[in-house]
Amino acid sequence: MTGSYFKKKVEAIDVREKSVSKLLAEMGRTAYQGRKLGEAVDVWEAMLKEKELTIIMGFAGSMSTAGQWKMVNWLIKNRYIDVLVSTGANISEDIVDAMGLGYWQGSHQVDDQQLLKDDVNRYYDVYGKETDYREMELLLTDFLMTVKKDYPYTSAELLYLLGNYLNKKGVKSIVAAAAAKKVPVFCPAIADSAYGETFLMAKNQGHPIVLDSVKEFDQFVSIGEKTKEVGVVYIGGGVPKDFTQLLAISVSPKTMDEGVPGRKGHLRKGIKEYYYPHRYAIQITTDSPQWGGLSGCTLEEAISWGKIDIEGKRAVCYCDATIALPLITHALNERVKFKRKAPDLSWLFKSVS
Repeated sequence: MTGSYFKKKVEAIDVREKSVSKLLAEMGRTAYQGRKLGEAVDVWEAMLKEKELTIIMGFAGSMSTAGQWKMVNWLIKNRYIDVLVSTGANISEDIVDAMGLGYWQGSHQVDDQQLLKDDVNRYYDVYGKETDYREMELLLTDFLMTVKKDYPYTSAELLYLLGNYLNKKGVKSIVAAAAAKKVPVFCPAIADSAYGETFLMAKNQGHPIVLDSVKEFDQFVSIGEKTKEVGVVYIGGGVPKDFTQLLAISVSPKTMDEGVPGRKGHLRKGIKEYYYPHRYAIQITTDSPQWGGLSGCTLEEAISWGKIDIEGKRAVCYCDATIALPLITHALNERVKFKRKAPDLSWLFKSVS
């Protein structure tokens, strides 16, 4: 029994010239969060090798202002993700940069009252011009004036149309990259961002926008009826994570507790409800689990809900996304040499195409 504890030695890292992929592989043979970061790359690579797997990425926070959005574009273009669930911030603030306006390195030790007087917005140690933010809002408002006033859109439908609109204008943002590849982008709390203000700006011009959150959830859960397995990647937590986690347990009420043909499901004894836990899962977070919030909730805790497969591959790394995401994406770029056959989700845009 004692020998079972000593199967893999910790391997000290030698300093020499090496690729990012090689470094993360070596980190995966060490300990603590360095090891978890290395394991996250391994899990993502394993997902890409699966034949019938839909990969969903939850993207929380305000990462686009921190220079992270082009890596998301790259993940979309290479179909390393099939669905993006994002905060409104990440898919609006990236547009500022994609328009050629941008953000500036600043300091978190600054007179914020003076920044307010100078029309400068602060994102921890990043500065953005309020005038640039307004330019982005005006562009979004111009787009909203082109869509139907009386049609109940889901965020995925609206953002697909926006992506096409931005592509025509040469604004290569996240939703533009997604629209070009027909990758759906869901933003369940879309009004909690610049989009909320632009909805009001369009309404003030006599062009109210209708969003249907029930239709949106029904549309999202439909993905669970058309896939064999699901893998998830969470950059942060919040609404994107919770929305995506619900996919594992919300197919059953949608199908009136009938099983999905072709999917390996499980049945809860007490309520006779099917659940389809995510087969693969990665989470990059800086939140702790002991406060009870979903952003810090471990993937192991999610097993009790039926949201994560106990037999699947998973990795949780407690790390700032601005450290983890660049390392992971560059390691994948070096390591993955095959072209993945990704699922076709263009049916989600059928009614607006």
